[in-house]
Amino acid sequence: MKQLITVIFFCLSLTVFAQIDKNDVLFTVDDDSVKASEFVRVYNKNLDLVKDESQKDIDAYLELFINYQLKVKEAKRLELDKDAKYVREFSNYKSQLTKNFMSDSEVTDLLVKEAYERSKMDIKASHVLIRIDENEKDTIQVYNRLLELRDRIIKEGYAPVQKQVHDGKMVFAEDLGYFSTFKMVYPFETAAYNTKVGEVSMPFRTRFGYHIVNVTDKRPSLGEVTVAHIMVANKSNQKDSLVNPETRINEIYKKLQQGEKFESLAKQFSDDKSSSAKGGLLTPFTGGQLGSQEFEDMAFSLNKKDEVTKPFKTDFGWHIVKLINKKGIEPYEDAKAALENKVRRDSRSQLINSALANQLNEKYKVADNEEALAYFESIINDNYFKQSWVVPEDLEADKVFMTIGTKTITYADFAQHLFKNQRNYTNKVISANAVINGIYDSYKEEQIILYHKNNLEFENEDFAHVLKEYRDGLLLFDLMEKQVWNAASKDSVGLKAYYESHKSDYMWEDRVDAVILSSADEKMIKKAMSLLEKGDSIEAIKTELNKGETQNIISTSAVFEFGNQALPKDFEFKKGVSKIYRHNDAYHVINVDSVLPKSPKTIDEARGKVVSDYQNQIESDWIKSLHERYTVKVNNKVLKKVKSQILN
Repeated sequence: MKQLITVIFFCLSLTVFAQIDKNDVLFTVDDDSVKASEFVRVYNKNLDLVKDESQKDIDAYLELFINYQLKVKEAKRLELDKDAKYVREFSNYKSQLTKNFMSDSEVTDLLVKEAYERSKMDIKASHVLIRIDENEKDTIQVYNRLLELRDRIIKEGYAPVQKQVHDGKMVFAEDLGYFSTFKMVYPFETAAYNTKVGEVSMPFRTRFGYHIVNVTDKRPSLGEVTVAHIMVANKSNQKDSLVNPETRINEIYKKLQQGEKFESLAKQFSDDKSSSAKGGLLTPFTGGQLGSQEFEDMAFSLNKKDEVTKPFKTDFGWHIVKLINKKGIEPYEDAKAALENKVRRDSRSQLINSALANQLNEKYKVADNEEALAYFESIINDNYFKQSWVVPEDLEADKVFMTIGTKTITYADFAQHLFKNQRNYTNKVISANAVINGIYDSYKEEQIILYHKNNLEFENEDFAHVLKEYRDGLLLFDLMEKQVWNAASKDSVGLKAYYESHKSDYMWEDRVDAVILSSADEKMIKKAMSLLEKGDSIEAIKTELNKGETQNIISTSAVFEFGNQALPKDFEFKKGVSKIYRHNDAYHVINVDSVLPKSPKTIDEARGKVVSDYQNQIESDWIKSLHERYTVKVNNKVLKKVKSQILN
């Protein structure tokens, strides 16, 4: 029994020993310490992303992590963190990230659910906008004019009103087509969704001015579609100068109608190399997502699986599209995360801020100062409405106006805010009490949100981690650009010397200058082979074998390197007419004009790879110099604890 207890306590002691403490230092770079907890967090976070198995080894990953910290140290030594461009970019990112971490969950959930319900419907509408400054308070004239235009649209229709009032400067009357949630600013979206088909909304305000919206149709969302396509690029992007894009796409379409497989033809002839190897398959997309309305319209027009369009043209070239899958709106739980991100970036975020400020009011123990409000109400006079009010000289500037957490806001702070806001009240007939209460409410909310934003890095651990990663990553990008990437691309002498000493690493595989004749019909390819052997030209063979509406043969002319998708795997590299090959569900005969044996690429032909390799060499030498400049000390005792925790 005693032995059993001893074993249990021994095991417990090992477990306790293996757990790292939050203050454990794994290593130091000169006087800068790096905590073990940070290493473990980053290691676990990146574990699933690492494809190189050697980098999953803790010692190997530690080496990478130390090199990373050395680069951060060097970037700060060079004061890259003080560069104006860096400061601006980091500030913009922090501002955006802060928005994602600041929200009232209940209000956010309501807005997300509302957005989901709206996403089920597309709205077709037109509108009239009268531009007006966002801070303008005297709006009755604009409002009444829009009421008149609304009555006219109801009586006369939208078109004649649009033609008469649109000037593209102060008045905009525009057809908006179909749109869904997040495509317009939130107040406009809300007005559109709340207006019935065939009706015109009452005037409403956005940051652009006052609008009325004329809703002409509402339809269920198009949902999501998955298609495959065959593309023949425009003439300007064709490698084969003999190819006429429209002629080629019609040749391919004929072969489809003759029963040849879509995927096989895509592999053989599609100029979209990002999808051709996958039989033309594209990533799923939704309505409004693509840069080509023509392509989107054709894709969504298909309804039956495997249905195929006729050839059609876009700005990119000629296409044939095949429907793979079509589905409607995804379930709420699947869409929730993406919608939440959109809500936080949208104008809806102001509603979230108001709710958040109310929630934080208690956390930061913000108390209203009735005495201060009464005082400021007493010093507002008629000059405030003439934009000539000044802060009284006898103001007790340092007196406490408001406290938020550890931050103190003084009478002087609020007085300056009042001074700046008086322009919004010029020529207004409003009581001093209404002025102070209105300005105070927005000021209080603004200051609470600002305090929370400024302290978020200390209150939210996840936010702090993400911010640090970006801060360091941005520094490293600037550093690597300066020390490695630009150095390699601009050092033409060094690049050439590197190429000359590593020329054997940059070789062309065996190549052939050839024409491939392809057909789904073995008899036709045999006839093509016979005509080739007789010495007939490619055009003569195509004329002979493609008679009437039948497309039996397609030719492809290029220099093909070993491993090219168009070549059969067992293709024999020799001059003349090849045997017949079965490849990509079709038959091919290849007329080789010349064989280009394995040979070194010129520096221009291999430039991309040479520059990359040269950069790696520069980086390797540079890291060695960093190890010489800075002293790195690893705490092996803590490293053992780290390994024990990760491995267990």
